[in-house]
Order: sequence, then structure tokens, then C-alpha cells
Amino acid sequence: MGGDHGPEVVVPGAAIAHDRHPDSEFIFFGDEKRIAPILAAEKRLKNAAKIVHTDVAVKMDDKPSQALRHGRRNSSMWLSLDAVRKGNADVAVSAGNTGALMAMAKFCLKTMPGIDRPAIAAIWPNLRSESVVLDLGASIGADAKQLVDMAVMGAAMARIVFDIERPTVGLLNVGVEEIKGVEAVKQAGQLLREANLPELEYRGFVEGDDIGKGTTDVVVTEGFAGNIALKTAEGTAKQIGEYLRASMSRTWRGKLGYLFARDAFQVLREKVDPRKVNGGVFLGLNGVVVKSHGGADAESFAAAIDTAYDVVRNDLNAQISAMLAHQMAAAPVTNPAVLKETAS
Repeated sequence: MGGDHGPEVVVPGAAIAHDRHPDSEFIFFGDEKRIAPILAAEKRLKNAAKIVHTDVAVKMDDKPSQALRHGRRNSSMWLSLDAVRKGNADVAVSAGNTGALMAMAKFCLKTMPGIDRPAIAAIWPNLRSESVVLDLGASIGADAKQLVDMAVMGAAMARIVFDIERPTVGLLNVGVEEIKGVEAVKQAGQLLREANLPELEYRGFVEGDDIGKGTTDVVVTEGFAGNIALKTAEGTAKQIGEYLRASMSRTWRGKLGYLFARDAFQVLREKVDPRKVNGGVFLGLNGVVVKSHGGADAESFAAAIDTAYDVVRNDLNAQISAMLAHQMAAAPVTNPAVLKETAS
């Protein structure tokens, strides 16, 4: 029921995803009177979907605390998460209120052993191919241990999504020099170097432009900077698109040039189309949750389901658990105060 369009996008998106994954099945939580007619029109979902009715839906402008207080137990968002907790579903996918979804997911599913807080990870297109970037706004700020945990979780996701045995990892910083940056980032870098984990290759600090270059397979930062980077990239892509559209339509030469370069522009449009990489994965929970863009259309929501399908099929949480165990064995000292004392 969430997002800008609700079931009018979610149900057709599920139908598109089902074409790509015929073994998938869907449970739609929400207003049956609104969902049923849309579902009836999607004949390909006839034997692969059911509706669980509820009148309660979390609003897009609800505060997380308000949504958790009033929407717990009977809202469509809560029921979808509870289905994962009970084992009735493998993954919950929502285009609803991000803050509410994260608050409910933490309350309902709890965090994995050893994880202080979950993170939102997404696939980010770049000049080389794609990278996993996290955290994109699950929480603000992070200490050294939390950054290391995110590096491990992001690497586990990269192994699955990119089929890479040992993904490269970089910590987002204001410079690549070891003396730069806030203390938590420098301490996290020290931990990752000393741990030398077999499942990831720590490459050191990376800067903002390295995200677009694809310098590393995984880029780790705290949620405040990560969310700003995400929104800036999305805005820049739209800005460039508007510039190109305006310049191509201003004169007859521009229109003629567009005709000759139409195929190239189509390739560019596909590379920067956020619909192709929709779906932020909530990492660090005892269950899989994927957040779609609120303004997603059916094709974009289907991409979020594709992401959910991949991480479940490859048992992402089991990989994260195994890598966290290796991390703790390799670098048991993660107290920032101890690190600071050791460094001095």
C-alpha cells in the first residue's frame, strides 16, 4: 500500500518479476477491495499470489515512532515483515515510508548477532560497472566497529550480486591519505587492514568521485553522507538529462544531431535510469527486507523484487553471518577507546 502509487504499481511489478522468476510467489498485504481488481487483471499471477486484507496502512509522512506505535500488529507494512519473521515469506519488499519500514523491521526482525545497527545497501552504476554502496540512510553517524560491520555486510552482498570471490572495499573519506578524516573512519581503516579478511580486499580510503569511477566493488560510509551522495547523484542525473534534452531541441542542428546520435542517447538513458537498479537491501537483520523507491513504476518495482530474489536465493544472511564470525576471530578488539590508546 506504500509509495506514490500503491497496488497500482506493486501488483503489475510483481507480474513482471514473476515472468523473470516463474518459481516466485507473492502475498499482497493491504486493502483487498483495492488490490483484488488489479490482481484479477494480471492473469499470470493467478496461481502465484494471494491477498491478506488489512485496513491499516502506514502513511508516507508518518514519523517512524508514530508508525511503530499505531501500525504495529495490523498495518500492511508490519504484516509483511511479520510474515518474514514467521517464515511465511522469504523477503518483504516495500515502497513505503523508509523510516517507518526500518523502525518496524528492527523491532519485528531484530538485528543479527554482533550487529549494532542495520544499514541500507544499494547497487550503484559507475564507469566500470556497478558497486554496492552503504549506508544510504538507515541511521546517522557510525563508530569504527559499525563501519567495519558494514564493510563485511557490503562485501557479502557484492559476492552474491557481482559473483566476485573477494570484493574490493573502500571507506568513503575526505581524502585518500591515512591522516585525513574523522577518527571513526581512520579507526575502521586500521581494523580492516589488521583483520585482512579472506572474503574481502580492503583498498583504503576512497573519495566521492571514486563512487562514479567504480574504484572499489563496495563503498562504505555512514548514513548521513551516504544519503546525501545518493540524492546528489540522482539529482545530477536528472540535471544532465534536462540539459541534453534542452540542447537537442533548441535548434534544427540539435534535432538533426539527435537523430544521428539516438542510439547513443538510448544507451546513456539506460545506464543512468534509476529504475534498472531499484531496491535498497536492509542488511544486518534476522530476515531480508528490500526498500523500493517511493516513486517507482511497475518496471522499477520489479527490479526491487529481482534484487530481493537474488539475495534470498543466494542466502545473503548466511554469508554475512559467516563473514562476521571471521571478522570477530581476526580482529576481536573493536573498542574505539582501545584503538585510540593503542595508536597513541
